[in-house]
Amino acid sequence: MEKALVLIKPDATQRNLTGAIINRLEQAGLRLVAIKMIHLDKALARHHYDIHQGKPFFNDLIDYITSGSTVAAIFEGEKAVEISRKTAGATDPAKAETGTIRADFGLDVQRNSIHASDSPETALKEIRLFFNENEIFA
Repeated sequence: MEKALVLIKPDATQRNLTGAIINRLEQAGLRLVAIKMIHLDKALARHHYDIHQGKPFFNDLIDYITSGSTVAAIFEGEKAVEISRKTAGATDPAKAETGTIRADFGLDVQRNSIHASDSPETALKEIRLFFNENEIFA
């Protein structure tokens, strides 16, 4: 079974949307196999978002993701990455399809409520950043 990392970002946790977002992913057919609430420090945030290093929005992204609590979760299922990305919707909530998490809950491109792994390979790397093997109940 494929796994995908999902981060429920500070804008969503502050607005008490964690349960609603988890529910959407479960209703899409994914199974929750790990979850924890964390406060990312800048080092972890930089490592997680290193693909964006050097881009104009990088420092703002790091400041935002470290500004409050984040829920890290692993979802499992056939095509878990594809399903979680489709359920999340386009990065820009204004361009996201109606009924997706970002269209319904996102505030703007940065405060878009959710991160979802973009490939199975990336998911494995991201999962290792946030979870130890004994924290995953697959």
